[in-house]
Parts: sequence; C-alpha cells; structure tokens
Amino acid sequence: MPDADITQISLGKFQVGIVGLKAAIEELKSSQGRPDAEIAQALLAKLKPRNYIPASSQEAYQKAFLREFKKALGEKVEEESRGLTIKILGPGCPSCDWLEQTLMAALEELGLPAAVEHVRDMKEIAALGVMSLPALLINDEVKSVGQVPTTAMLKKWLAAAGCQEK
Repeated sequence: MPDADITQISLGKFQVGIVGLKAAIEELKSSQGRPDAEIAQALLAKLKPRNYIPASSQEAYQKAFLREFKKALGEKVEEESRGLTIKILGPGCPSCDWLEQTLMAALEELGLPAAVEHVRDMKEIAALGVMSLPALLINDEVKSVGQVPTTAMLKKWLAAAGCQEK
C-alpha cells in the first residue's frame, strides 16, 4: 500500500497520525503563494475522506496541516510546543540505544511526561545540523553531540526543561 503513509502531527497536546498528508502536500505545492486559509481548506478537503476529523476540531486540523505544508516548503514555522519534546538522533547503534534507555529511565525517575522520538533517518538528522552521533535534543535545543551524557546530566537537563513547561 504505497499511499498508506502516516505522518505524525502535533494537534494541541496530542500527536495524531494522518494518512496521506505527504501526498496531499505534494499535490498542493503548486498552490504556494495562495492565501493560507485557501491552502488549509484544500488540505482539509483532501485529507478528510481518509482520516477521522471531528467537525469541532476542523480549525485545529487546518492549522496543523498548514504548518506541515509550510515546513515541507522549507519555510520557518512556529512549532506548537506543549510539553517536553525529546529527540534522540542516531542510526540505532549501541550508543544511541543506550542513550534512549538511559533517557527513558531518567524520565521515569523524575516522573516527567515527554514525547520521545528516536530519529534514525540520516537525511533528517543532517537537516537538523548535527554532525556527530548520538545526539540529544530537548525542546529542540541540542544538549549533547557525539557522546552519551551521564544519568545525572540527563536528569539535570530534563528537570530544567520540565520546569520551564509548567
């Protein structure tokens, strides 16, 4: 099923999987320059038949679709930041996996909820400007590159980031 691609998007404090978002964005790239509301409406019209989008949430979905459209065009967009977001960058080597395990244990010990993503795609990693792996980003801020930080250091960073979110 080649067109069953599912893209995770931020919708308020939730991550939602959308079927066909990448294809819809590709189709509408020629609409660049048109009013944002028109592009958002066109994306909603294309995606609604294949995704459950409650009527009460359509405006929020349109904002999220437009944000993803602009990101795909390389435009700067303000991410919706709700809660702690963490990215572990690395292909899945032992050091990357160790960082992920240590991070999860630290989050559990601190009782902090977080959206954790392990980015393994080298193109995506390069796009983030990181040249040495493993790397750790907390709320889009690079905290560690080329090494696995100590548990104490992880806890310090997480606690500081977790406090900022409240």
